[in-house]
Amino acid sequence: MQRRKRSLTQRAWGKLGRGLGKLVDRAYYRHAGGEGRPVFFDVERTHPALRVIDEGYDTIREELLAILPRKDSIPRYHEIDRAQYSISAQGNAAWRTFFVSLSGVGDRLPNRQQCPRTAQIVERIPGLLQAFFSILEPKKSVPAHDGPHHYYLRYHTGFVVPREKPPQIRVKDQFYTWKERESVLFDDSWNHEVFNEAEEVRVVLITDFLRPGPWYLRALFRLHVFSILQSVDEDDTQDLFEKVAIK
Repeated sequence: MQRRKRSLTQRAWGKLGRGLGKLVDRAYYRHAGGEGRPVFFDVERTHPALRVIDEGYDTIREELLAILPRKDSIPRYHEIDRAQYSISAQGNAAWRTFFVSLSGVGDRLPNRQQCPRTAQIVERIPGLLQAFFSILEPKKSVPAHDGPHHYYLRYHTGFVVPREKPPQIRVKDQFYTWKERESVLFDDSWNHEVFNEAEEVRVVLITDFLRPGPWYLRALFRLHVFSILQSVDEDDTQDLFEKVAIK
């Protein structure tokens, strides 16, 4: 497909959006406490709306198990986002991601047809940015890395976790071992890595949402998102849809 050249207006919006993104990130970093910011969070105090995932656990799991037999057709993380290449593409085992919701795309995301009730559940969460099933094949570990932004927090819910040698995540200097029917909330911007010696697949639902903050930070973030959306066109959207869909 021949891509159309971006207009000057689109390029200007893109430059503004990237600049605002850096400003937003620095502002949220300071608001969160800088190097003294927490690692793990209490869900009820931080964002109790996340509990809709735990309440809808059986519904989500049913839709997940329906797509899991086709996991080899689900794209690997770096095939969707090249920025993840260094942590996703290493080794023979795969880290696959199935997106069920993505901010700015709405119900046009093709994967919603596979998990419509899951999408409806997660989209009840205020400030939702994205939600996806993170699928680690047996013995697929993830090397140490820092999350890209400070303006979001990440919620993990265990749906398929091996009983023998269950995978574990280190976030800064703290550790968490996934369990089915259990969720954990943490700051993804801290250095973190996954240790996985299990012989079976591990699947968690990852839900990212805007970090709680004052109104002016939320307004600045919305302006950043608006600018980025003005810089993309239908070709960009179609490329994304092709990348995230089951092949």
